Amino acid sequence: MKNPEKPIFFFIFVSLILASSLTFTATAKSTIEPCSSNDTCNSLLGYTLYTDLKVSEVASLFQVDPISVLLANAIDISYPDVENHILPSKLFLKIPITCSCVDGIRKSVSTHYKTRPSDNLGSIADSVYGGLVSAEQIQEANSVNDPSLLDVGTSLVIPLPCACFNGTDNSLPAVYLSYVVREIDTLVGIARRYSTTITDLMNVNAMGAPDVSSGDILAVPLSACASKFPRYASDFGLIVPNGSYALAAGHCVQCSCALGSRNLYCEPASLAVSCSSMQCRNSNLMLGNITVQQSSAGCNVTTCDYNGIANGTILTLLTRSLQPRCPGPQQFAPLLAPPDTVPKDVMYAPAPSPDFDGPGSIASSPRSSVLPSGGDSVPGNPANGPAGSISIASASSVSYFFITFLISIASFSLVLSS
Repeated sequence: MKNPEKPIFFFIFVSLILASSLTFTATAKSTIEPCSSNDTCNSLLGYTLYTDLKVSEVASLFQVDPISVLLANAIDISYPDVENHILPSKLFLKIPITCSCVDGIRKSVSTHYKTRPSDNLGSIADSVYGGLVSAEQIQEANSVNDPSLLDVGTSLVIPLPCACFNGTDNSLPAVYLSYVVREIDTLVGIARRYSTTITDLMNVNAMGAPDVSSGDILAVPLSACASKFPRYASDFGLIVPNGSYALAAGHCVQCSCALGSRNLYCEPASLAVSCSSMQCRNSNLMLGNITVQQSSAGCNVTTCDYNGIANGTILTLLTRSLQPRCPGPQQFAPLLAPPDTVPKDVMYAPAPSPDFDGPGSIASSPRSSVLPSGGDSVPGNPANGPAGSISIASASSVSYFFITFLISIASFSLVLSS
């Protein structure tokens, strides 16, 4: 006589083992920055398009200025009707956002999403927002009782990850990019791509070991140029990542950070808008003009710099200095044409090196993550840098369905055995 308990026990045992394994491998980590003030900062999201989208549609997903999205990725804004240019699916972009302090944690809560007929929290988190947020985080932020019942047209707050760390990294200006790790990524590749070090990434993200998994969200410090505007300027604290561009003064001024430089350079923007005077007082120089004059004592350098905007007036600052030698031309990141395709040679390559950090790099849609209520953080001890905490996320819905499938097999075995 057959013993029906053996196959039942076997399948349940296997199910539990596999479920335990899947739960372990499906965890994701996210860097959390504690905060206590009401200040904000400039931050970036690493986002991969889930389908072909117009520039304006990408901007609408995050409620940001479409022109700022283009400039953050060194895309030329002078092309006709550039806001309606269609960007290809799988294109990787850096999205500029404002990072706030909410409930003692750095995050961005200015993004709202209106649900569509085919949406569920999982698809919104993993597909639409590329794993930058989890279904559980959206559910908690919107007090959704039943995630399976979403009314079409419901406006959902999308809590997005971000970090400030006082706008510095190792005491130097920096902007932080929230980067979703792909399956092909390594910490070495990420560090190389963004011109930083493994040690710095580990310090910033409070990592005990240089190991990353698909779906982890890392705060990546990007070298930047910081402004020195007076506090009464409405754009006080402007900081621009190296190799990127940013608009200021209501689209009148375009600022950039030269490659390998820490000096912010601003000039009149190419957009046709009505702007106040950009001439420096007591000179014939306009904003962005630089004159050099060699002398026996060195090189006399005069610049007309942007100094912020206050009450609708563009502030300029005339600066004179004597330098040992005349400065050469600064090397800015070249402005690229709006991309139509994603280069195939980088679709399956490891994280690119620093000389390829623009439109065209690819990130797959990783698993969603969830921030636990507490107790699962690993403290960090950065050297002269910020300290974040790594939160362990719960298993993804994939594990749930797979576990359900295995239990079904066990149940079927029970029926056969009986």
